[in-house]
Amino acid sequence: MTHLASVRFRDLLASEWIKMRSLRSTPWTIALTVLFVIGSSAVATLADNAARSGPADFLSYDAYPPAGYWTLMLVSSSTGALTVVSEYSSGLIRTTTVAVPARSSVLLAKAAVTAALWTAVGTAASTGSFLVSQAILDGHHADVPITHPGVFRALAASALLAPVCALVGLGLGVLLRHAAGTMVTSVFTLLMLPTMFSESNRWSADIKHALVSAAWNRLVQTWEPDPGSLGYTATVPGSWIVYALWPLITVALAVVVVRRRDL
Repeated sequence: MTHLASVRFRDLLASEWIKMRSLRSTPWTIALTVLFVIGSSAVATLADNAARSGPADFLSYDAYPPAGYWTLMLVSSSTGALTVVSEYSSGLIRTTTVAVPARSSVLLAKAAVTAALWTAVGTAASTGSFLVSQAILDGHHADVPITHPGVFRALAASALLAPVCALVGLGLGVLLRHAAGTMVTSVFTLLMLPTMFSESNRWSADIKHALVSAAWNRLVQTWEPDPGSLGYTATVPGSWIVYALWPLITVALAVVVVRRRDL
């Protein structure tokens, strides 16, 4: 029985991968997103005059500029949402659940394929951003190795940002089942909501630090905040916890919902 179940789940993974790669827009969307993210890193590094002063520290906002990674968050969350919303809108989800009555297994297979794909995409974008920015900084003798304190953390956090947002989008897609509503909710939660809170007050800082983009901002910082600062700064372990909880909670809620809600 265990062997059959494991084979069946592998078949579900294969099925979801076929669905995803069969969409013509998927490779183009991924390629353009990666190119834009890497290109934004090159532009930010070339435009930063401070990078010409010498190897003082790793310039995280050159290698990982917000504009590029906000775009990555938007595209990955939207694509993750469309993984399920498109099936609801087309009615294909009914065919899927007739073939595989275990709805939670179908959802977990979608989540696994989505996470794997966007981890690869995020890794390519993050590594490319780092290499391009350091190649430019090398011309000013300001580049740093990957062993420099905080560099690997920034690289890993930027790589994992894509699957985190994709899984959040997928979970919201299951909960809302409406393309426009899911997109708006994803953009508001991931990109707009953090800007409404500051780090000057404890309650406001706590809310902000519990959001994905704020956690990413903290993890890509390679310098330690000034202890005398009047603001409340997020911790590195806390930011990693935020990274883990958002996809886990949204996917877990989605699993509960698909088990109890009619199609």
